[in-house]
Amino acid sequence: MKPSLTPIEPAARHGRKKLYVSINKKFVLSHLSSAVWLTFSIYLSLPWLKDLSEIVTLPISILIIGGIAYLPGYMNGFLVMSLLLDRQPSFKNPDPDKEVTLLVAAFNEENTIFQTLSYVANQDYKGKIKAIVIDNRSSDNTYCELVRAQKELNLEIKVLKESKPGKFHALNKGLQHVTTEYVISLDADTLLHPSAVRFLVARMESSPEEVCAVAGSMLVRNSRENLLTKIQEWDYYLGIASIKRLQGLYQGTLVAQGAFSLYKTNSVRQVNGWPDAIGEDIVLTWRLLQKEWKVYFEPLAAAFTDVPSNLSHFAKQRSRWARGMIEGLNEIKPWNQPQIYTKYLTGVNLVMPYLDMVYTFFWIPGLILAFFGYFWIVGPMTLFVLPLTILSYGILYMYQKHYVFKNLNLKVRKNILGFFAFILFYQMIMSPISVWGYFQELFKLKRVWD
Repeated sequence: MKPSLTPIEPAARHGRKKLYVSINKKFVLSHLSSAVWLTFSIYLSLPWLKDLSEIVTLPISILIIGGIAYLPGYMNGFLVMSLLLDRQPSFKNPDPDKEVTLLVAAFNEENTIFQTLSYVANQDYKGKIKAIVIDNRSSDNTYCELVRAQKELNLEIKVLKESKPGKFHALNKGLQHVTTEYVISLDADTLLHPSAVRFLVARMESSPEEVCAVAGSMLVRNSRENLLTKIQEWDYYLGIASIKRLQGLYQGTLVAQGAFSLYKTNSVRQVNGWPDAIGEDIVLTWRLLQKEWKVYFEPLAAAFTDVPSNLSHFAKQRSRWARGMIEGLNEIKPWNQPQIYTKYLTGVNLVMPYLDMVYTFFWIPGLILAFFGYFWIVGPMTLFVLPLTILSYGILYMYQKHYVFKNLNLKVRKNILGFFAFILFYQMIMSPISVWGYFQELFKLKRVWD
């Protein structure tokens, strides 16, 4: 997605007041619809279950089919109904003016840091924005670019140096110098839509007091590079966005991503800042949720990032995400989360390793067997998962296009090849990479960021 340079106003909503459905009712209705779909799926799968059990026994058959069809179908059903019931509240004040501080941890970012800060300087936010950039042992010309930004940009920039390696060290160093009520974390290679900060703060200002963080919306900037980036464009536009909308609806967005999120400064300090973890933003968010605070998601607060353009970097990034999820589960068990919605949302992560392992060790080999005429695992019944998946993506596509992109003066790029590759092959790439991330954390292998 090409970044827009045009500030925008949110579209006014007119017409009769719509029927209000409480979060509790949305939660129950979504689970009921999922249960209906699950019952239907089990009924349809009985012949498949019978045939497979003659080969690998009934318990193993249930384990395999449960990971391929039952649980994914239930989760997709819950997602679809939740998205249909979701209504993003209007901003109470779309033009806030509270002073905010923006933290940027930079390690060898000479090619991107000036442009990143220039987009910050061009925000349409009415309040003052302070930028604190922490140079984390850069060996290139990052510092020179920061000095140039201080001279040329209409932005207050404070440059700090942190000798300890690690993004969490850099962010915590910057946190010590924050004096504003709100602090925003931003990656050094991420570009902000000109209204991004305004919408992020507006969502916080329009939220209940117990909301301590708001995650921004990440979009792909370099989707034209190759097929892998084209696929990731749809993952960010549909997959990640749909999950964040679901979690935001139930007031427990599980990752206020470090790439672009807003936090209440005192809340971050109360949990001792960013932790020493490969998924520091995941663990930080879960610590905040454990304090009985809530984390929201604002789809209009858009930022643009470059995604990995080769399989090696993609594998390192996504295995790191999977490993970060396990770090969070190890530190804070879902049953220790104080809010029912957060218990459920973090509890879903407990089954993700199971789903990824079933997909990796059974579905992919089953797909290979199907090409040779053996439909023991992958057969016609597996196609019943596709309609609900396409439906959920279709709902989100229309929302993203008409509510988010239209309001942000953005256009959805034509990327048909990437879409079909995303639907058909993305999970075949992601599940084995995630499994590798789980094993990395299980055996405490060396952390790899690059």
